[in-house]
Amino acid sequence: MGLTTGMLGAASGLFGLSKLWFIPTFLAALTYYNYDLYDPENQPIDAKNIYDEYDFIVVGGGSAGSVVASRLSENKEWSVLLLEAGGQETILTDVPILSLYLHGSRYDWKYKTEPSDTACQAMVNKRCCWTRGKVIGGSSVLNTMLYIRGNRRDFDNWERMGNPGWGYEDVLPYFKKSQDQRNPYLARNTRYHATGGLLTTQDSPWNTPIGLAFLQAGEEMGYDIVDINGEQQTGFAMFQYTMRRGMRNSAAKAFLNPFRLRSNLHTALNAFATKIIMDPQTNRAVAVEFVKDGHRRVVRARKEIIVSGGTINSAQLLMLSGIGPAQHLMEHGIQPLVDLPGVGGNVMDHIAIGGIVFLIDYPISLVMNRMVNLNTALRYAISGDGPLTSSVGIETVGFITTKYGNQSDDWPDIEFMLTSASTPSDGGSNVRRAHCLTDSFYNEVYKEINNRDLFGVFPMMLRPKSRGNIRLRSKNPYHYPLIYHNYLTHPDDVRVLREGVKASLAFGETQAMKRFGARYYSKPLPNCKHLPLYTDEYWDCYVRQYTMTIYHMSGSCKMGPLTDPYAVVDPTLRVYGTQGLRVIDASIMPQITSGNINAPVIMIGEKGADMIIKYWKGYEKRRKREVNTTDV
Repeated sequence: MGLTTGMLGAASGLFGLSKLWFIPTFLAALTYYNYDLYDPENQPIDAKNIYDEYDFIVVGGGSAGSVVASRLSENKEWSVLLLEAGGQETILTDVPILSLYLHGSRYDWKYKTEPSDTACQAMVNKRCCWTRGKVIGGSSVLNTMLYIRGNRRDFDNWERMGNPGWGYEDVLPYFKKSQDQRNPYLARNTRYHATGGLLTTQDSPWNTPIGLAFLQAGEEMGYDIVDINGEQQTGFAMFQYTMRRGMRNSAAKAFLNPFRLRSNLHTALNAFATKIIMDPQTNRAVAVEFVKDGHRRVVRARKEIIVSGGTINSAQLLMLSGIGPAQHLMEHGIQPLVDLPGVGGNVMDHIAIGGIVFLIDYPISLVMNRMVNLNTALRYAISGDGPLTSSVGIETVGFITTKYGNQSDDWPDIEFMLTSASTPSDGGSNVRRAHCLTDSFYNEVYKEINNRDLFGVFPMMLRPKSRGNIRLRSKNPYHYPLIYHNYLTHPDDVRVLREGVKASLAFGETQAMKRFGARYYSKPLPNCKHLPLYTDEYWDCYVRQYTMTIYHMSGSCKMGPLTDPYAVVDPTLRVYGTQGLRVIDASIMPQITSGNINAPVIMIGEKGADMIIKYWKGYEKRRKREVNTTDV
């Protein structure tokens, strides 16, 4: 009874019970039929008795931090404290189709970028919503679970940028180390896949007929059907998901829950890190200041502090601690300890053009008020399949190369996220809120096709040249930082996205899609009505309206060689100018990878943890040799 009551409270916090009336029955069914199977390992224990000192302190329990804390605590002689600003996951956060309902909830930091005239013109106050997970497991609890490693050339390029050990052949073993591939056809290719790891990757248990038609359309356009995480990326495939038994397999579920009883791993939830305390004489990171249950605590680290807060929080925490652009820190009354101008810079994100919709003639797409009901809820609760296992209709992926890319090279510049649903598929209730669209924009463009059968194409630009930055609003850690996305400030980004839109329209004209009656919904966008439809000028305007972040914020603590004046961490992820301090998360990416980034962030966690383990094992061996030599 207590469990169900708690889940009802969580549901109310997410979206109100009136919006999804079946939730009480759904939760009761999950509890009765499937709860033991749903989460056999239970949840991380919220440590009440926090020690004054640990060997390692990991700040941030997201996709990278969960991995780092888990791997370091494998050594029983080391003590590890994991600090997470959010709380626990719930049954509701595990239901794939509900991911967009989590945006703007208590599981979300609810960041917003500063107003801009270059992009996000259809959003409230011209501000993009940057959803970030404030929960154990981080953004892997809110994302759409897409497992894409990126292109081999991404990592080879990292190495060419002065980061030895980060080439594709170096990082591939760390992708495989995590993986438990449940698709037997893919798993037999042991060059690229592995089984038995902690992170389950699998096909979706449920797809619409449109998903397979997308593959046929891709072939019609001249592309191969490929394993996008294998030898060739260019082509089309069904998405792979970080999912287990039809439910979300977050980083916390994969890497922390099974080890909740390790005595040397303490997880402190609702623990907000406010500062890294540095020894001013040596610039050694010695402790972390955080607030939990209204009380300020300081915990010391004997060996290292690892910052894994993500692109926004990691940069903010470093600057609050005196590590960052010296002039900027002084403007906020913070004494600079290490002048690193790159902290908060080099911010990258993947953006797509939202709302490219094709109406169809058959009742086969994922319309929320038809697919989400008592029957599908019971089917999900009892057997773990059906429409509720859908990742909000995201079924198929295509990697294509526009005329601005190298057609002869396997390094595509656009990713098609192909969906059996789109912005109006829930009748305007939640998607528009998650995307922060204004009511006037939504009503003018989409209201007339609410709950219609359709499919969507979201062309996502893979390697943006525009760079944003993150700056402190004040030295108060509770004040959200200033986020300048700078989307589409580089003209090449506008050109590539424009070609992505054109390719989307061509995709909808294939015979594979026409047999469903596909027709482009060509309603002119409000701010672009003065321009002729289908012209380059119209598309250039179009891409600046419904500019949709794919939530792949990265790069604010750039990895690079000492010769790079904007590098923040070295290739071993140590923060320049400091001792005992590393950053391990998406913020270290020198260049964003070509695809959804959750899999690369988990890989960064695996490789970063391994570098720490190897260093300290070597250090302890050296110490023993020195002691033995002294004794002799």
